Amino acid sequence: MSTAMRTTLIPLCVCLLLASSWSEAGKLLVVPMDGSHWFTMHSVVEKLIQRGHELVVVMPEVSWQLGQSLNCTVKSYKTSHTLEDMDRVFMDFARFQWKVREDNLFNLNKGPLYNLFELFFSHCRSLFNDKKLVEYLKESSFDAIFLDPFDMCGLVVAKYLSLPSVVFARGVFCHYLEEATQCPHPLSYVPRSLLRFTDVMTFKERVWNHITHFQERLFCHHFFKTVLALASEVFPEPVTLYDLFSYTSVWLLRTDFVFDYPKPVMPNMVYVGGINCHEGKPLSKEFEAYVNASGEHGIVVFSLGSMVSEIPEKKAMAIADALGRIPQTVLWRYTGSRPSNLAKNTILVKWLPQNDLLGHPKTRAFITHSGSHGIYEGICNGVPMVMLPLFGDQMDNAKRMETRGAGITLNVLEMTSDDLANALKKVINDKSYKENIMRLSSLHKDRPVEPLDLAVFWVEFVMRHKGAPHLRPAAHDLTWYQYHSLDVIGFLLAIVLVVAFVTFKCCAFACGKCFGKRGRVKKAHKSKTH
Repeated sequence: MSTAMRTTLIPLCVCLLLASSWSEAGKLLVVPMDGSHWFTMHSVVEKLIQRGHELVVVMPEVSWQLGQSLNCTVKSYKTSHTLEDMDRVFMDFARFQWKVREDNLFNLNKGPLYNLFELFFSHCRSLFNDKKLVEYLKESSFDAIFLDPFDMCGLVVAKYLSLPSVVFARGVFCHYLEEATQCPHPLSYVPRSLLRFTDVMTFKERVWNHITHFQERLFCHHFFKTVLALASEVFPEPVTLYDLFSYTSVWLLRTDFVFDYPKPVMPNMVYVGGINCHEGKPLSKEFEAYVNASGEHGIVVFSLGSMVSEIPEKKAMAIADALGRIPQTVLWRYTGSRPSNLAKNTILVKWLPQNDLLGHPKTRAFITHSGSHGIYEGICNGVPMVMLPLFGDQMDNAKRMETRGAGITLNVLEMTSDDLANALKKVINDKSYKENIMRLSSLHKDRPVEPLDLAVFWVEFVMRHKGAPHLRPAAHDLTWYQYHSLDVIGFLLAIVLVVAFVTFKCCAFACGKCFGKRGRVKKAHKSKTH
């Protein structure tokens, strides 16, 4: 083939590929969750836009993170609260975490955490109160919906519009994930959330694991009563939480078995843990100068997440004292009041390029609140961690990393400056922590498909096929006694009992005939002798 012909065909092939890509493009509705949840979901949304899909993102007018510019259609709705109201409610919740640890189900129905969720749940009512927006959504021909289930609104919208849905989440409160997927969840080795148990439990822990499971079944639905009240207004027939969760076509779960404990999964559960990890970028001149000035000792990165901005003064001073006892330079993302005892080796910044710093060869340790984003960035970059979990799944996340020897967990309510200083020195100087986190990093990166590409594939799969009904197990159509085969067990037990009863009667009859005849013969013999 001549060079001229090849030169002509190459642009033609490119045009055909682009045309085929656009011909397969679909229309996707996106219902995201505010805060740190949006960071990773945003990367999937951007990739889908780049691939030529038409996206419509529905979000409240008032938000922390959702206001970022998007190259797609954005539909917003008014809320019953202001940004100041959101900040106030969240700050009440954040301050409470430094006083009391909310680690049981009963705390879900009261206090600052309950108030925070009520605020999030109110978004859905505001959305359905916007009649023009609801009418627009009904008239639009969406192929699927991509949602975060944290505030439940996406699940309600999916069922209301009868759209196949792709859920993007770290997990789900209580037992609704395994119920929605009909996935086995053996309580003998799969710990319930908030318990901080490993997959190797003592007898006492297994007992408590069962008790917690029963508590979830009894009390969790009360936590979602606001959502159920809205659902009763939106749908003509009564709707349960199972109806909302089980409508999902595919679950994209931000975890994997390098981080999480091995357990059963179903075919519509796809693990995309580490989706927020990416190659580190060159540091800015400011941060490069900080790193270079650290010398041979290197740096420690300290961040409690994007949502935690203040620490009680006494606790902040204890932390500052501990940081001053190590030779490393500490880059501390903190926007609160500067501790009066802050050491020279500690630099306060309002923002830091966390992933880029963790990827730098001079980074020796990572102090984190154990959010899933930070944990995975620590794993991807191979940095041992000192974990200060505050709320939610963070305690369980920290326990998983500690179990694997990749870090040390401290209770922020009880720790002293000595505890933090000793933990830092240990993870930095004890080579086993670095070796363990590097092993986890190697395992995590050894995969056939990148998590972002995998997530995009499954969203497009559901769009192309209008759902994934072939992945839905028949268990959804069984009653509880059929699922556990109690009817079969009862039937077989009845047969065994009938056979045993008939056998017993036959034996009794045979014995009666046999021994009864002998008895009559003996009596007859005795009567003749007399």
